[in-house]
Amino acid sequence: MASTFDDGRDGLAEIARAWRQGLAPDPALTVSAWADRYRFLSSRASSEAGRYRTDRTPYMRGVMDALSPGSPVRRVVFMKAAQVGATEAGNNWIGYCIHQAPGPFLAVQPTAELAKRLSQQRIEPLIEESPELRSLILPSRSRDSGNTVLAKKFAGGQLVLTGANSAVGLRSMPARYVFLDEVDAYVGDVDGEGNPIALAIARTRTFGHRAKVFLASTPTIKGLSQIEREFEASDQRRFFVPCPHCRHLQWLRFERLRWEACQPSTAAYCCEGCDQPIAEHHKTAMLSAGEWRATAVAADPQCVGFHISGLYSPVGWLSWTDIAREWEAAQGDDAALKAAKNTLLGETWQERGEAPDWQRLYERREEFGPLVPAFGLILTAGADVQHDRIEVDVWAWGRKLRSVLVEHIVLEGDTSRPEVWKALTALLGRTWRHQSGARLGIARLAIDSGDGRSTAAVYAWARRSGAGQVIAIKGVDGFDRSTPVDGPTYVDVSERGRNIRRGAKLWKVSVAVFKSETYRFLRLDRPTDEELATGVHVPDGYVHLPKTVTAEWVKQLVGEQLVTVRDRRGFSKLEWRQMRERNEALDCRVYARAAAWLLGIDRFTDEKFERLEAGLRTAAEEEARSVARPKHSATTPVAPSEWLGQRDAWL
Repeated sequence: MASTFDDGRDGLAEIARAWRQGLAPDPALTVSAWADRYRFLSSRASSEAGRYRTDRTPYMRGVMDALSPGSPVRRVVFMKAAQVGATEAGNNWIGYCIHQAPGPFLAVQPTAELAKRLSQQRIEPLIEESPELRSLILPSRSRDSGNTVLAKKFAGGQLVLTGANSAVGLRSMPARYVFLDEVDAYVGDVDGEGNPIALAIARTRTFGHRAKVFLASTPTIKGLSQIEREFEASDQRRFFVPCPHCRHLQWLRFERLRWEACQPSTAAYCCEGCDQPIAEHHKTAMLSAGEWRATAVAADPQCVGFHISGLYSPVGWLSWTDIAREWEAAQGDDAALKAAKNTLLGETWQERGEAPDWQRLYERREEFGPLVPAFGLILTAGADVQHDRIEVDVWAWGRKLRSVLVEHIVLEGDTSRPEVWKALTALLGRTWRHQSGARLGIARLAIDSGDGRSTAAVYAWARRSGAGQVIAIKGVDGFDRSTPVDGPTYVDVSERGRNIRRGAKLWKVSVAVFKSETYRFLRLDRPTDEELATGVHVPDGYVHLPKTVTAEWVKQLVGEQLVTVRDRRGFSKLEWRQMRERNEALDCRVYARAAAWLLGIDRFTDEKFERLEAGLRTAAEEEARSVARPKHSATTPVAPSEWLGQRDAWL
């Protein structure tokens, strides 16, 4: 063969080399062995720079080796706590495939922005610190290198990084390898084309038994968690470690981590065999002697699942004392407990899906008069479009997501006619008197793009109103707490008989996140007057309801319930189901909350809130001076457009 091709003629030697490489079988080297031999961690991307050592996280060996070409496994599921080394294992797999078993590789992050961040903070250092990889991928500065932030070409394949929120990215190419990272943060439906996990996995079909898929994530809500659903369909492997006292093999459970009350530094793990306390310093030896064992039978023998909690975190990372301290600090706070359960234990949180008692909420209404209370610093609104009316709820927001309904407004009229939209436009110009004396306008209004009958009208109105004060939104499945509002994407608009391509912006809202949050806030108890007098604060997130709301409105606010249903595969999942005919109040609350989230209120510092308060005082003083002036020189109230400008300056 060499005499046929390697005869010195231009290009033939290279063709022969590529041909022989294509005939070569996949290497016997495992991913973990490759990482130990070739991988170097950069100080840019790791707290422990230097040669990668699988022995630092022995539990990752089984996960990585299941990703090796020599393993018959085609689908690897990893449900895990935060910061246990999963992403680095995925990066090792990427490096291995580039170097040892090249082929088209698709790596998916929750969003395109996170994909760029992964590339810059993890993939680029991976390539730069490994001479073998550096020689295979040309620098991005080189002409025709094929190396961009989201695409890395190499001999025999290409690495493409994309976001689960991009249908175009998910269907960009066939892929032999697919790495789906943090799948619980994915949207439930991407651009109306279906589940992003299914779309990505579909790219592997042409590779048959040679394809590999790796799904990894910290779980979120029981019944909504995609990684839990995948793990339950697998053989559910647990990492069994020996007791240093009796050698009993066991997988670590949180309930066996024990400590004295209010003394997390006394935390020790009690063996389920001999009940003797195991000190933290034994962990290194325990992990080195550990092994993965299946605890279930998978429906698909080519699918394996692994679960690891923070209890296995190696010495020097997350300690048992740290876990005990964080767990104690979270008591009494559902949001903190949920985060601890997800990130420390790698387990799902059981959401309380039953609707709060509407009668209790109705009875606790408060008298606010016509003024926005002092704690309300920003107004947002949510608009729900029906065929014969538009319902709008205006909410005021303060520190720690404390909120109060300012006004419930119904704009009657056929939504296929312009009159009702003119009334909605006029509402954007309204102001409400604040307790300080200033007047507040709507900082942002979120309007649902509807079920199809009113979508075109919503897009056209949002375009005319401008993107600063109005956003068109669409509710989607999924439970991404880190990015519950995603976008914008651009949609076509039909206006006055002409089609305007990409004429309006559309934001996608994970409505399940804000519905669960609203129900959690509605269950909070308000301190008594006596407690308030002694300095007890109203709980963070407390929802105030004014006396002006009706019983019907309150029933609508709690008109849905989180229920367990079975999907087509027979697995249980949670869905928000409407329990009564009308639920506009809940929808409008969710939309107004999404508008507040986009304004950044969740991330406001004390300094920002102080600037808002100072701005209101300044506006109130100006208002008072204008009232004191003679009538012929009186000024008009602050218009919303002016208030929006002041708001931006204060922020």
